[in-house]
Amino acid sequence: MTLRPGHTGLNVTDLDRSLAFYRDVLGLPLIGEGKEDGRRYAFLGDGERLLLTLWQQAERSYDGERAGLHHLAFEADSIERVREYEEALRAHGTAFAHEGVVAHGEGAASGGIFFHDPDGTRLEISAPSGAEGAPAPHGTAPTCGFF
Repeated sequence: MTLRPGHTGLNVTDLDRSLAFYRDVLGLPLIGEGKEDGRRYAFLGDGERLLLTLWQQAERSYDGERAGLHHLAFEADSIERVREYEEALRAHGTAFAHEGVVAHGEGAASGGIFFHDPDGTRLEISAPSGAEGAPAPHGTAPTCGFF
């Protein structure tokens, strides 16, 4: 049996703010939420399975200087869908690490958008194809490694 990723759990500083971002901007349906031992939490999915848990237990924003999560990547079925997410994120005022859809590497068919959640966690939404001709910000190096 081969392991595959399951859900991802993120510590957040403000559950209401993060829930609004992941549910309302990215469209992840809320599966459940609660409070236990003074910690609030929310479970979000894709309609079929759990994808993300948010735990309000962090006192500070994401710190890319520490060991742990580098970035969280989501995959969309098409580059058009990636662009729809980009539009929704821009309307929300989200800051991007690169301008528009970028390729994962020079000449790659896969690519996406790179941005941060309300706590500064680095996020990616990409598609396996459709980014042909899109710029790669760092040549042959993996774009996702440079934000």
